[in-house]
Amino acid sequence: MRAMRLRSKDALLALMKDGGAMTWGEKLRLVLLLSVPAMMGQLSAIIMQYIDAMMVGQLGAIASASIGLVSTSTWLFGGLCASLGRGFSVLVAHHIGAKENERARNVMKQAMLVCLALALFISLFCVCIHGRLPVWLGGAPDVVGLSSKYFLIWSLTLPVMQLMFLSNSMLRCSGNMKVPFLLGVVMCLLDVVFNLLFIPRWGVVGAALATSLAGVIVTATSLFFLLARSPELSLAGRWGHLRFEPDTLRHGFRIAVPMAVEHVVFCGAQIASTLIVVTLGTVTIAANAFGIVVESLCYMPGYGIGDAATALIGQSYGAKRSDLIRSFSIITVLLGIGVMSAMGIIMYVFAPQLMSLMTPDLLVRAEGVLALHIEAFAEPMYAASIVVYAIFVGLGDTLVPCIMNLSSIWLIRIPLAALLAKPMGIQGVWLAMCLELNVRGIIFLIRLKLKKVLYNENHKR
Repeated sequence: MRAMRLRSKDALLALMKDGGAMTWGEKLRLVLLLSVPAMMGQLSAIIMQYIDAMMVGQLGAIASASIGLVSTSTWLFGGLCASLGRGFSVLVAHHIGAKENERARNVMKQAMLVCLALALFISLFCVCIHGRLPVWLGGAPDVVGLSSKYFLIWSLTLPVMQLMFLSNSMLRCSGNMKVPFLLGVVMCLLDVVFNLLFIPRWGVVGAALATSLAGVIVTATSLFFLLARSPELSLAGRWGHLRFEPDTLRHGFRIAVPMAVEHVVFCGAQIASTLIVVTLGTVTIAANAFGIVVESLCYMPGYGIGDAATALIGQSYGAKRSDLIRSFSIITVLLGIGVMSAMGIIMYVFAPQLMSLMTPDLLVRAEGVLALHIEAFAEPMYAASIVVYAIFVGLGDTLVPCIMNLSSIWLIRIPLAALLAKPMGIQGVWLAMCLELNVRGIIFLIRLKLKKVLYNENHKR
């Protein structure tokens, strides 16, 4: 045996960039070293959302409704910022893989200025509409005021959150999954502490302030690790002059814009799905909402493995290691399918228990269990679509995969759900989702198989 167990993550990443040979065991070890912290980071983010919802829920229905009313809007604008930053992070991964750390730092500096400017623009827009947005969304008079204040505080914090999205994404693409994971845990803990301090005094406004303050602290810490401690991206003693490179900006936006557009259109698909479910009655609406919450625990590992895949594929692409691109693609896809298949089995077997944790209503539980039993059969191919998409992001190839995602949702899931909802109820809606996710996974696997860079040993960056 080679000294596989003695090689650290950094040693394996260096071996990858230096053109050294790696055994399959070393490749698997590297994938796991990056995937596990990324998966735990995804889990911490979900836990934070649950804790926020539970603590605000103690204030009553009006408080919960005031936040829920604008939740889709915060997800829309926050996701736009995150998508823009992710495109430039991929370029950083390419340069790090090519051992061009100075160029990676310059891309990072350009990205920070450009993404911060865009976040400030989006923040200003949100501030301008904060008073009318809850009204446009159909909020009741007793909800509109609180909802408007919550959205205003969130809007003012958006530029800071953009820096957090960007710095964490840069760290992940450099191969550092541990710091973003630990900071996610810290943010979750700080959010709980600040909620306990602020919510009793200021209610919904206190919840917004708690999340914002936790975000500011974590952002400052993340920037410290990126700019002062990262071996590849630290600017300590290397501030130099910022060079704006039009080609770099164009390339970054070429990767980021399709993801941003996809995010916006996907929000529309969620709204369309909600409108379909609303016609089925209160019990089905509740069962659908709780089913989505439970299933999020099932697909969370896939996105963690996807983060690892983007970093590894991006650096391998920069290092012109087509052999590693193929190997890491195979390993991450199989790992994602395996882990999410196991989670799907757990979800199927324990669906009654999981739904009982969400609600005491027997009718809601029964419909939720039906939905989860159907969705369990989508998890393997759902994993394939998540991880393969992340592989394409690492390659800087986002336009076609984004079109594939949106076409699958809008041409298969939404029409099929509308067709099956009335005769089959919640089973029809979730059957449409299950079939669409299986089709999506298959077409992503086919495109991965046909991707030329996976077989071209001399590809050019």
